[in-house]
Amino acid sequence: MDIKELAEQVIAGNRRALARAITLVESARADHRAQAIELMELIGKSGRQALRLGLSGTPGVGKSTFIESFGMMLIKQGLKVAVLAVDPSSSRSGGSILGDKTRMEMLSRERDAFIRPSPSQSELGGVARRTREAVALCEAAGYDLILIETVGVGQSETVVAEMSDLFLLLLAPAGGDELQGVKRGIMEMADLILVNKADGDLKPAAQRTCADYAGALRLIRKRPQDPQDFPKAMTVSAIEEKGLQEAWGEMTTLAEWRRENGFFDKRRSEQAEYWFGQDIRLGLLSQLEKEPLKSMITGLASKVAKGEITPGHAAADVLAALQHG
Repeated sequence: MDIKELAEQVIAGNRRALARAITLVESARADHRAQAIELMELIGKSGRQALRLGLSGTPGVGKSTFIESFGMMLIKQGLKVAVLAVDPSSSRSGGSILGDKTRMEMLSRERDAFIRPSPSQSELGGVARRTREAVALCEAAGYDLILIETVGVGQSETVVAEMSDLFLLLLAPAGGDELQGVKRGIMEMADLILVNKADGDLKPAAQRTCADYAGALRLIRKRPQDPQDFPKAMTVSAIEEKGLQEAWGEMTTLAEWRRENGFFDKRRSEQAEYWFGQDIRLGLLSQLEKEPLKSMITGLASKVAKGEITPGHAAADVLAALQHG
């Protein structure tokens, strides 16, 4: 594979080349990893910058419907939209449902939309290991907005917040008790809370839920990267396409304010530093899968199970071997 030519085709906006490039960065093979690093160096020279939106929400909240309606609205305004949807993988087989393309039928047919479902491969946080590199590839390919949809379970929100400029939390209308079910940490990460399904019989409930969350946000300590009135809660209806333009207006207002006040670039620099540390950790962990360490770990695990050696002692032996290896 000619990596230089692949990079040029990605930057030229070739969709097939973009799909091939993402497949390359997602590969776990050592030779592919070396090629992926070279590719990322080359596409970094494009100098293009998109708005990266992280989107989370529990299953059934209507994320796919929202993304399709929101994406179609932006395409009609002349923007190019990429969607990187991370589906849960089976911890047994490593398989994944990858149903996002079937759920976003209209958007997937648009020439200015690119939808890429990726299995999370049982990674902590439910976010595919190389999603951030896929984001950079879409940016280089000329997409204006990149939506990163998370599984919406556990630590995935934290990981997505580390690769997006704005973090959206999509919620369903519910009673006041439901407010207790949303973790404070996710609330503190959110830049915008969108209460979906604000239509039909659910409209009054959506408005009450929105008021509840707006009240909860006022109790959270103000962050330096937020202008007055942010973060905020709003109601939207993905089915009736109501509130989407207003939500987009709030997103662009917030992104612009952060750019003007230096928070936008500062955040991206902090994210680059975070991923540098993550790559080192992943690299060290991958060493444990190679011989002779792999056999050593298997042997020590057997001894730990039999009570012949303590877990701490066994771990110290492995780390010593890694250090001198």
